[in-house]
Amino acid sequence: VCSGKTSLTSEISFSLSTAAMADTQCKFILVTGGVISGIGKGVIASSLGTIMKACGVRCTSIKIDPYLNIDAGTFSPYEHGEVFVLDDGGEVDLDLGNYERFLDSTLTRDNNITTGKIYQSVIERERKGEFLGKTVQVVPHITNAIQEWILRVSKVPVDGSDKPPQLCIIELGGTIGDIESMPFVEAFRQFQFRVGRSNFMLIHVSLVPEASGEQKTKPTQHSVREVRGLGLSPDVIACRSVKPLSPSVKEKIADFTHVSPDYVLGCPDVPSIYRVPLSLVSQGIVKIINKIMSLPVVDPQAGLARWSELADRYDNLRKSLRITLVGKYTGMEDAYCSVVKSLHLSSLKAGYKLDLQFVEATDLEAEMKTTDAVKYHQAWQKLCSTSGVIVPGGFGSRGIEGMIAAAQWAREQKIPFLGVCLGLQIAVIEFARNVLKLSAANSTEFDQNTPHPVVVDMPEISKTHLGGTMRLGSRRTEFVTKSSVVRKLYGDVDFVDERHRHRYEVNPKYVSDIEKQGMLFVGQDVNHQRMEIMELQDHPYYVGVQFHPEYLTRPLKPSPPFYGLILASCKMLNPETLGLPMPIAEISKPPSPSPSQQQGAADSAPPRITATVQTRVTDA
Repeated sequence: VCSGKTSLTSEISFSLSTAAMADTQCKFILVTGGVISGIGKGVIASSLGTIMKACGVRCTSIKIDPYLNIDAGTFSPYEHGEVFVLDDGGEVDLDLGNYERFLDSTLTRDNNITTGKIYQSVIERERKGEFLGKTVQVVPHITNAIQEWILRVSKVPVDGSDKPPQLCIIELGGTIGDIESMPFVEAFRQFQFRVGRSNFMLIHVSLVPEASGEQKTKPTQHSVREVRGLGLSPDVIACRSVKPLSPSVKEKIADFTHVSPDYVLGCPDVPSIYRVPLSLVSQGIVKIINKIMSLPVVDPQAGLARWSELADRYDNLRKSLRITLVGKYTGMEDAYCSVVKSLHLSSLKAGYKLDLQFVEATDLEAEMKTTDAVKYHQAWQKLCSTSGVIVPGGFGSRGIEGMIAAAQWAREQKIPFLGVCLGLQIAVIEFARNVLKLSAANSTEFDQNTPHPVVVDMPEISKTHLGGTMRLGSRRTEFVTKSSVVRKLYGDVDFVDERHRHRYEVNPKYVSDIEKQGMLFVGQDVNHQRMEIMELQDHPYYVGVQFHPEYLTRPLKPSPPFYGLILASCKMLNPETLGLPMPIAEISKPPSPSPSQQQGAADSAPPRITATVQTRVTDA
């Protein structure tokens, strides 16, 4: 009986392998990590995509998360950080946000594989009788399902063309040796033969710590030994460290890990993540990949020129701009990963170094003044020293009154303000309470019995199931007026397609009363029933959006609402220049101009609007 099972397994694997090698044209790079989690696999995988795209190779990305959840939709932000939302409504790991930003691509929910998805698909097939009564096992059924998923997704274009990708970069989440990832490791052991070794490459990311002033290689040696013991042999070892690797350390790692010293790449800490692709290219990663997999590549220097200029500009910023984020999950910065990156990239485009400070919303509430007066006054001191305020998304009643207080302060003090998703709803609640004089106005999310529900739950949303039941994915927003600051920031278009993730919306019954007092809903859904974009009249910049514009931020094209907040915060919001992107050639550090050139530049500079509040900008 045992012999029969073994024979059957071999026949299934052989037949699948033969079919796969016949129809696969895509090549695969697997990125794994060892020693510790959070070592930087995502940044390295994203950087590889940027490099190969600059080489003229069509790329796609897959992130594997070995947890049993179907997707990231029900995660607490303190568990895994931000939940990133894709065009198709997929709620995925934040690493896919890095992939989209670095590759400027549009991924799908299938580009995020979880153990839950794999097991769900196999069990559904078993229930339908597709396995013809056979015993369903991890090997071969789960491992084959993983391989089939990867092959299927690797053929889907993600760059806007109809051509399939030539290279698929796969990040295996977690750390080699974790019990959760073992089925995936075994799947890739088989996969390397299924697609052929010339179509498969393994990059293992490891840590080289320092002790007593010396870089230690032992953790990397053990990590690579474990990978090899599981049937995978790294082609390249990317070593994370504080300082650049010394030649002797590279030689030692090569000696003990069965790779050439040239294939041991140093990944030291750098001023910004935009330096990582440039660092890898300088160490010959393109030649290494081409030698192993023979991809049709061109010189990446031209393709990376704009990226290099972006990194140079980031390194040479001198003026700083302080922005305050008032949120519910400030204890973990990754909870606002895309928001933070959008602010950084917008500040970079405006020519300022971002000084971002986080304020926990509960610390701004009146109750905190009695329970912890120090926290209360410190929070308000931070808020009052800022040039701009952002209130991002969130769920639940905790901290809501603190957010409302921050929105009221920004409105009354004429401080630039951006509310995203929940932030829009907060601005509406505050306006209804203090301008419309509806003191009990609230959202039904926080008070089901409020007499003035200015924010209500959407009728089509499930009240019992949380996962995947919100209004998700890309939705169209139409501008209903031409005199809109946000519209001009978007380039004076008639509509925008942005990604959503929410259960609640502004109550249409109160829209007329709110607009009469100067808070205008300049963007609405295609049926003009849902309020999508809010602007406050007679204010430098007081904007709220129901969607999440941070999800579509790109390094060379920051999100318009975020860019508007930064421009207003540094008094550069000029109607004549709204929506006009800065030429990337201006991003590199220019040579020091002569006094006459400085005067000429000052004379030709566009006029800037005068705000009623002094901008808090300091020279670094």
